[in-house]
Amino acid sequence: MMRIGQGYDAHVWADDDRPLVMGGIHFPEHRGLSGHSDADVVTHAVIDAMLGAAGLGDIGQLFPDTGEEFDGANSIEMLQRVAEMVDKAGWKLANADCTVITDQPQIAPVKDEMERNLSDAAGSIVTVCGKRTEGIGALGRGEGVVAIAVALLESK
Repeated sequence: MMRIGQGYDAHVWADDDRPLVMGGIHFPEHRGLSGHSDADVVTHAVIDAMLGAAGLGDIGQLFPDTGEEFDGANSIEMLQRVAEMVDKAGWKLANADCTVITDQPQIAPVKDEMERNLSDAAGSIVTVCGKRTEGIGALGRGEGVVAIAVALLESK
């Protein structure tokens, strides 16, 4: 049996000096995103896609923004925990794919490293694609970053 899940995450730019992290990659030349954990929009979308496919809830249920233990949490480690939960529930990730929508930073120069980080944590192939906003909507005004992911699970 196979199941598919979809994940979505969006974060606005932070007003403080927190680092930007996407797909486990640090972008020191860019300001970070606002969020309770490390605000890794890419990893969060993949997490939600995997959880949805497995029927295990969503990222907000497992890692609530009201919990101090998740303040500044490493999202790649959160993805590893989710992969273990998916495995215990009798599922195996076949693959996941994530589209990141942002004008800056560019994803292409770090795409391979980002995919390695995500794939290693998730336990199977995770691919990433960067898309520009083309000036449309809030993202086009430079207000934040959005990521959309899908994950395909197969029963073990």
